[in-house]
Amino acid sequence: MSNPAATEQAVIKTAYGEMKISFWPDVAPKTVENFKKLAKEGFYDGTAFHRIIKGFMIQGGCPNTKEGASGMPGTGGPGYQVKAEFNKKAHVKGVISMARSAHPDSAGSQFFIVHGDAKFLDGQYTAFGQLTSGEDVLEKLAGVPTKGAEKSTPIDRVAIESIKIV
Repeated sequence: MSNPAATEQAVIKTAYGEMKISFWPDVAPKTVENFKKLAKEGFYDGTAFHRIIKGFMIQGGCPNTKEGASGMPGTGGPGYQVKAEFNKKAHVKGVISMARSAHPDSAGSQFFIVHGDAKFLDGQYTAFGQLTSGEDVLEKLAGVPTKGAEKSTPIDRVAIESIKIV
């Protein structure tokens, strides 16, 4: 009999469509559990992809991106941090990984989905799953017009309507 936790997927619903993610609990068990816990609590519902760099990644999961939230988008978290679980999974297109600050153990709720080859992140960020459907949605999201110094802030809000664990 298969382990149900290993077969659970995340469904990320956006105005551009849905993406499905399968998890790698074998290489990042605490990270997978944390992401699933936050999703089940509704933490991600109503947040936004606040950082988009075509050919690199799309980043979301910051509570400061909710409508009416205060605080700089990209600086928020769940109020705790998760120890890094660096592994041998490559940061290639469709891989989901935890965003963090300069400190390796500073990940909390923010994540990114790789849009291009980002192998330079391998072993430095916790990769914990992979897109199983919705690559067309990833393409649309990565192509959203951006502004700002880094040219990574979406001009129009790119909402994460919900993340459900199924």
